[in-house]
Amino acid sequence: MIHLITGGSGSGKSRYAEQQILELGEGRRIYLATMYPYDDESYQRIDRHRAMRAEKNFETLECYTRLAELKIPKGCNVLLECMSNLVANEMFLPGAAGIHTVSAVLKGLKHLWQEAANLVIVTNEIFSDGVVYESQTRVYQEYLGAINQELAHQADRVTEVVYGIPVPVKGPAVSEGGFA
Repeated sequence: MIHLITGGSGSGKSRYAEQQILELGEGRRIYLATMYPYDDESYQRIDRHRAMRAEKNFETLECYTRLAELKIPKGCNVLLECMSNLVANEMFLPGAAGIHTVSAVLKGLKHLWQEAANLVIVTNEIFSDGVVYESQTRVYQEYLGAINQELAHQADRVTEVVYGIPVPVKGPAVSEGGFA
């Protein structure tokens, strides 16, 4: 099963994604961290996310680029957080995919969903603010948009989290308790 979860910054998508993995049962849980730490704020954000999942039995793997080369246990449940960081890393880190970001990320995702029993992917909604950005940012949006569209097409479920409320976009409806 592939579940794509999207939402704006601070929407509650991370908490919701973790809950989705927990509801899959006691199988092996892999938290695939993609945020490349580059300043104090990023380290604080990483610490906050680690604290959120401290008692949830996740094994954390850090993968900033080259997702297709990552070794994960067969049949595990994977939470990839987040696609937006992975795309930025592939575009801008030295030695990464650069102009081949879309194909590199999609190849990596195909590898993950061939190995994992379940794959929950967090991405960001960055397309509706109405701001016209400089060319490099527009390319980033283009790449992330292409990847998100392909993910949504392949996914069994797509959920947008708005103000902490999961809104089903594709797949089964959300239960009354707030989580499917």
